[in-house]
Amino acid sequence: MDSQGQTTSLQRLHNVEKRIVKVLELAGGVMDELSSPTGPRKEVVQNHCLEFMQLIKDIQGALRDEIKSACEYRPFENCDYGSRIGSEICFKKLEFVMSQLDRMKQTMDEYHAAV
Repeated sequence: MDSQGQTTSLQRLHNVEKRIVKVLELAGGVMDELSSPTGPRKEVVQNHCLEFMQLIKDIQGALRDEIKSACEYRPFENCDYGSRIGSEICFKKLEFVMSQLDRMKQTMDEYHAAV
């Protein structure tokens, strides 16, 4: 993954972290409202719960997208190691064949010189 992709992913995860903090604050707000000596205000609890559920849904979606993105990441996709090694092996084979041909030529030259 390139550095721009990592930064973007890290920023998205940081935003998820902020949403998780907000979810915890909402849960704490509901607990405070429920423990209020005057009794809970229905509209406050309802608003907190609606926001809580929407944030949970957003968090789940964002994390699902990040997991999917991480699974699609292939760090060695553009790696040329295999092809480089293959080329080096072919080069060594070619060198060996050339040395064998040189020896055959030398043997032929020695034969023609002896005849």
